[in-house]
Amino acid sequence: MTGPVFVISGVPGAGKSSVAAALMGQFPRGIHIPVDTIRSWVVNGYADPTRPWNSETERQFRLARENAARMAADYSDAGFAATIDDVLWPRDVKDILVPFLGQRPIYRAFLHAPLDVINHRNSTRTNKNFDTAVLEDTIRMLHARVDLDPAGWPGWLLLDTSTLTLPETVNAILTYAANPL
Repeated sequence: MTGPVFVISGVPGAGKSSVAAALMGQFPRGIHIPVDTIRSWVVNGYADPTRPWNSETERQFRLARENAARMAADYSDAGFAATIDDVLWPRDVKDILVPFLGQRPIYRAFLHAPLDVINHRNSTRTNKNFDTAVLEDTIRMLHARVDLDPAGWPGWLLLDTSTLTLPETVNAILTYAANPL
């Protein structure tokens, strides 16, 4: 029996990694697959996304996302629940992940909060091995790009996490997975 695949998206600092790890802790077998971690495996020639975005940055993100989907599919086939964590838009999931995930159940959640909440979370997080201040411009740019009109997010759970605890956020995602949109 295949395990469910979750896609947790949101701008940097939205809580994707914390939520993904906590979510996978709710399953007997669960794997958290952060696309940033896959990207960090590049030893030489790494395209830094905080620098001007170019075709190489795009290529490396696509490679990491495709490999995250392959990994999630393999683990799903082995009965694991799997979560891919990245800044993804509906088209990215459709065009990049779904071709590798096939007919497996996929549950999509976009975590969002007001910009001041995201900036505070980003400035206080300790799960990065770099100064998270370098992400401030990227966060501002991506946050401005978010359009939460549900028509643009078919099948997605759009979740304002500004007042939710981590357990409440995980519970909301599990409830959605039990009764998908």
